[in-house]
Amino acid sequence: MFDNQALQTIIANALAAANQTIETSGHTFAVLPKDVTLHNLEQHQLWRDRFRGALRTHSLADFANYVERHTTSESKPAGFVDQDGMSATVLFNLGSIAEPGHGDDSATLTLKPTAAYVALQSIVGKALGQQALAEFLEDWMPYLVAGAGEESLPMPAAINAVRRMKITATSSRDSEVGDLSARRSAMDEIEARSLETMPTTFIFTARPYEALEPASITLRVSVITGRDEPLLKLRWVGEEAQREGFADEFKRVLDSAVGGLVPLTIGTYQQGK
Repeated sequence: MFDNQALQTIIANALAAANQTIETSGHTFAVLPKDVTLHNLEQHQLWRDRFRGALRTHSLADFANYVERHTTSESKPAGFVDQDGMSATVLFNLGSIAEPGHGDDSATLTLKPTAAYVALQSIVGKALGQQALAEFLEDWMPYLVAGAGEESLPMPAAINAVRRMKITATSSRDSEVGDLSARRSAMDEIEARSLETMPTTFIFTARPYEALEPASITLRVSVITGRDEPLLKLRWVGEEAQREGFADEFKRVLDSAVGGLVPLTIGTYQQGK
């Protein structure tokens, strides 16, 4: 007579030796005893079962070279462009609908913003003191052109005007007397003035990303009063439209670099389980 444990061992060995599989619509299952452990022997082989990996880079040139080296007619690669994230991913073994691949061999490009563009984004739309704005203008002077209305200003003069701003307060009283009514009002006006010609706009020209062409960004200067010292704010004129232009340029540059090797789709891709 066999006890329960011995009987379970005999059944497990029988199932393992039988090597039984069940075929369903698109799936294959193996019949194995509960305690059987599968071991992957790939790590002990001379070669891997297949090439797979994940390249991540900020360099468009290196990304294009890698895609060219790894693209084959058998791999059936596909590329996906995330314009919001300024990134692109190529899957080299995605396969096709009829012959789907594992999709675990990829290359991802994420454009890195330039130092100038990062600095610009850090101050756009923020209320800055005179010192903070003047220091920004001094640090990035080679990238800037100042203007006052229709006239251009030398950058040193524009920076000096920002530094020499002051608050002026004036008070006026109006009195109006009529036959049936009398009205008096008092108005206090606070304005910021500069001892120099105050710039109204700045043009900031720089590459937003290394792979893109230089762009000229118009910054409108506004002054916030109501404090002992004025605050200044730079507003990016047409910001959303210009950002969309950067995304469109990225798609064109990417298509020129790898579009002939890999079909590109706008969007992101997630492998199903």
